[in-house]
Amino acid sequence: MVNSSQSIKSLQDNIAQVIKGKPQVIEMAVVCLLARGHLLIEDVPGVGKTTLAHSLARSLDCSFKRIQFTSDLLPSDIVGISMFNRQKQAFEFMPGPLFANIVLADEINRTTPKTQSSLLEAMSESQISVDNQTYPLQQPFMVIATQNPAEYHGTFPLPESQLDRFLMRLRIGYPTPDEEKKVLDRPQLLHPADEIQPVLSAQHIVDLQAQAEKVRMEDSLMDYLLAIVLATRHNELLSLGVSTRGALALCRAAKALALVRDRAYCLPEDIKELAPTVLSHRVMLSRSQGMRTNTVEHTEQVIQDILETVPVPV
Repeated sequence: MVNSSQSIKSLQDNIAQVIKGKPQVIEMAVVCLLARGHLLIEDVPGVGKTTLAHSLARSLDCSFKRIQFTSDLLPSDIVGISMFNRQKQAFEFMPGPLFANIVLADEINRTTPKTQSSLLEAMSESQISVDNQTYPLQQPFMVIATQNPAEYHGTFPLPESQLDRFLMRLRIGYPTPDEEKKVLDRPQLLHPADEIQPVLSAQHIVDLQAQAEKVRMEDSLMDYLLAIVLATRHNELLSLGVSTRGALALCRAAKALALVRDRAYCLPEDIKELAPTVLSHRVMLSRSQGMRTNTVEHTEQVIQDILETVPVPV
């Protein structure tokens, strides 16, 4: 049995060597990993989105692939393709970069919806289907996608079905002046994440994920979680509420957060803290309320307001 608290702390400390002054962002990324989820990092260019993904991947002794999403990228460039092998006189499947433990989908909203959708099966079922053959993906499997805000030119906004596959949507934000000075003082010859070494193996992560699933959530907390989800479906500011997949995501994330904080049980605070991060990208603002764009700030504020109206169990 892996020592969960010590292993998780070593992972967070390792990432913190590169991502300066963002302990909460690092904690949420680790929670997402332990909840068997996928992470969407949305922020302005140059604040460390890709570096966070690199640092998490390099902290784990497992396979890592980076895909730079562009407008001419094809689904076969991601999942792989069947090619004819003359020696064997048969078609042979050549796996794409999606066949890795940690996959960085960099600037995912710069590619077309057709290519974006090639990730759906992998993110939902940890498998790929090509030419009537199904290929299971390695475990653990996590997609970390980065995107610039939709108002930037040359982007294709992710559809709701794609957003629903991400467990969390995070923002990193600008560092403090002191932390930014440390970044400037760092040698620029190598990628910042190249400085760190793996601290956990793939099997360690699989064991931690299994421990997270065993974290206890009382019936009263389950009812509280479902009350929040139900409130999003009846809120006049929202035209699309949280799906059942979203409720499952919040449940898994709350259990993972409890494990990260060295508890074998969930608290109402776990659900309340995670709700904006886990649910805000799964809802759609109502146009009848004069809100034309699903900005991160607007949707998170609506979720925060809903949390104030739902009674917290004692």
